[in-house]
Amino acid sequence: MGVVIIDGSTIRAFVSDEEQFKKSVDERFTALDLNGDGVLSRSELRKAFETFRLVEIHFGVDGAGATPEELTKLYDSIFEKFDCDKNGTIDREEFKSEMKKIMLAIADGLGSCPIQMALEDDDQNFLKQAADLEASKIQ
Repeated sequence: MGVVIIDGSTIRAFVSDEEQFKKSVDERFTALDLNGDGVLSRSELRKAFETFRLVEIHFGVDGAGATPEELTKLYDSIFEKFDCDKNGTIDREEFKSEMKKIMLAIADGLGSCPIQMALEDDDQNFLKQAADLEASKIQ
């Protein structure tokens, strides 16, 4: 387990590094595309959010207190946000575009206030990758 400290500038630098950001997004997209058809379905995106427990942890929704219907509505609204062309699937560009918006929103929220995160050594989420990129420039 390791500890990283990041702020908004760390995340902005990661998103601005077009090559590194695209590589990270492509790796995550490929991992989420369970059937390998080149697009994310509603169920593939939902499985990702369930695995990451992002909805339950970060949106104040307690899995035990929310009904399955409420969780489905929440997951569906997230999917709709990612599905920019409304064709029922999320392609690589849509995924990249929305992840960029999410990362920049996190950066705006953090501003110059640093946060400390404890992460598993093998964790490869976008925030850890942003911290790793910043650390590689210091060394």
